[in-house]
Amino acid sequence: MIKSELIDRVSARNRYLYRQDVERIVDAVLDEITQALERGERVEIRGFGAFFVRHRPARSGRNPQNGNAVFVEEKWVPLFRAGKEIRERLNAAKKDGL
Repeated sequence: MIKSELIDRVSARNRYLYRQDVERIVDAVLDEITQALERGERVEIRGFGAFFVRHRPARSGRNPQNGNAVFVEEKWVPLFRAGKEIRERLNAAKKDGL
């Protein structure tokens, strides 16, 4: 699902909201999550999951095409860990044959 599909689905479930308002709400939520991650904060949405950042130190790596050693700079990477409820729903779907 892409962002526009999410906006369409939320709009369809909430007919009393204008699509433009739903788009602003989705943008605001995503912007707040992004800003919190930039500040190094953890964002937890109960029943859904948690977003957080992890530091990856600089290291020596290999170019897969030719095997030469390359330097990989340090970086911060965003991660997501699914919550218990979403994991249970996914696993229940697998058991039901979906």
